[in-house]
Amino acid sequence: MSFALPSLIASQMFGQRTIRPLTAATLCGIAFIKDTLIAIDSVKGHLLEIDPTSDNSKIRNPHQVREFSDVAGLAVWSDSLWVTRENSVYLSKLSSLGLEHFVTLPYAADGVAVWESTVYVSCQKLGSILIFDRNTRKEITRFYAPGVGVENLAVSLDTLWVCDRTEQTVYAMDRGTGQLQFSVLTPFECPTGIAIHTNEETGKETLFVSYASEEPYIRDNPNADPCHELTYRDRTFIHPLHYHHEPDKQYALSNGYLIEMSYAEEIAPLDEVYLPDVEWRIALPSETERQKLKHIEPIGVPFTEEVIDGQRVAVFKFEALTPGERHIFGWKALLEVRGIKYRITPKDVENAPEISPEFQSRYLVDDDDLAMDTDIVRRAANEAIGTETNLLRKMYNIRNYVYDELSYGIKPHIDTPDLVLERGVGSCGEYVGVLLALCRLNGIPCRTVGRYKCPPHSEHQGVPLQPDFNHVWLEFYIPGFGWLPMESNPDDVGNNGPYPTRFFMGLSWYHIEIGKGITFETLSSQGSRLTKDDIPLGDLAINHIRFTILQELPPFSH
Repeated sequence: MSFALPSLIASQMFGQRTIRPLTAATLCGIAFIKDTLIAIDSVKGHLLEIDPTSDNSKIRNPHQVREFSDVAGLAVWSDSLWVTRENSVYLSKLSSLGLEHFVTLPYAADGVAVWESTVYVSCQKLGSILIFDRNTRKEITRFYAPGVGVENLAVSLDTLWVCDRTEQTVYAMDRGTGQLQFSVLTPFECPTGIAIHTNEETGKETLFVSYASEEPYIRDNPNADPCHELTYRDRTFIHPLHYHHEPDKQYALSNGYLIEMSYAEEIAPLDEVYLPDVEWRIALPSETERQKLKHIEPIGVPFTEEVIDGQRVAVFKFEALTPGERHIFGWKALLEVRGIKYRITPKDVENAPEISPEFQSRYLVDDDDLAMDTDIVRRAANEAIGTETNLLRKMYNIRNYVYDELSYGIKPHIDTPDLVLERGVGSCGEYVGVLLALCRLNGIPCRTVGRYKCPPHSEHQGVPLQPDFNHVWLEFYIPGFGWLPMESNPDDVGNNGPYPTRFFMGLSWYHIEIGKGITFETLSSQGSRLTKDDIPLGDLAINHIRFTILQELPPFSH
């Protein structure tokens, strides 16, 4: 009995499904030979031949596993296979797999790609992509590596594709000049390989990216007490990377998902209160270049809408909240959300217009306990930029300064930037406070964005997911370009940099943009807004946040 898929269904699934080869532990380099996927399992040394429509695979090197252990990069050109291992690059015939030495670098060779007689090799330690002539084995030139992590490579007619593991980013570079054209965020973390599949009938190219990491899981161990224990297992797979480049708007979108998000408040006061004439406002998801609000509906209690500073807000009205009274109210939204990455350079902003007086009065002031008049914050604002005058470089320098000065820690409440800088530890909200203060003191308009991130488990489609905590990041404004996103602290990794720029002018699909520059949730009674000094919202109600990832969005139509 045959279980082969009909050819039409197989071709439709080819560019949309996640490929999970059985037995694979850590997939690194990948390449295509027509419709067959070749991948290296670097832990086991298996050179796998994979059917992308079924996950069926076989080992092509059953007698040469040792030679292929620790291989990091892989490429195929004509009848030759190319691999990187340790500091060297090797090639072999596909038919025999006998490795022949090609070149040795002073440091580890990471990725390899071949186009005719040109061989591209990435090296993280050198911060470069080296280009060799295949016939002479001499280095022709080298390009600056676009990211800070280990990079794998693929090449097409005009484009060198660079996949950076730490940056979670794929860069499109001109393969002749090394000029960066655009970049896109990958939908998953730890991308370890990249390959291009060309449909022989249509000529359409599809990018595929491999991923390899570990995931925690609860293991049943009857010999332990308690009988469940936390451990880790390998997680590796290959998934198509879809992208859409908007050169005029200077950004590129990547894979996204249709997500249902619910936000509901359950009245459950710590102390019973009486509040007359109540208006409870909750911001609604924003419409942006990467986020489309397809549908919104109330939960429990109907709401009216207001627009505050351009942001949609749901208003729930109660004649009174009385002791013993209970309600559930909120909203449910259907969202299309994608990854976005802007490509704007310091040169682009050299002649940016002046900031309007309206923006200066709105976004360059201390309107949220930012301690902008304290000595420590003013000193930090000066130290962060030094003598830099370019607006984009100033923003980048401020980000790196804050990452150098602070380490991440969750606290029950948010302190002001002066206290955070003295302490040297901050939550995401405290990172944002310091960033806002330093940016505004340096003449860069900025505002907060949040409020939640969808748990990034897109394989759990149709399963209700709950975030571990709320989240906040910021946007900064460049006249002539508009608002640009920047994560508050996830790129604060490593010791004193270089820090990744994956979320500098970029957001992944799981960032849900709600209430830009306004308070996410407010409560008023008899027309007067209540503050946390009056009654904290958390003392009156319990919030319930639920995400359900319904499906991956289809590829872009070009």
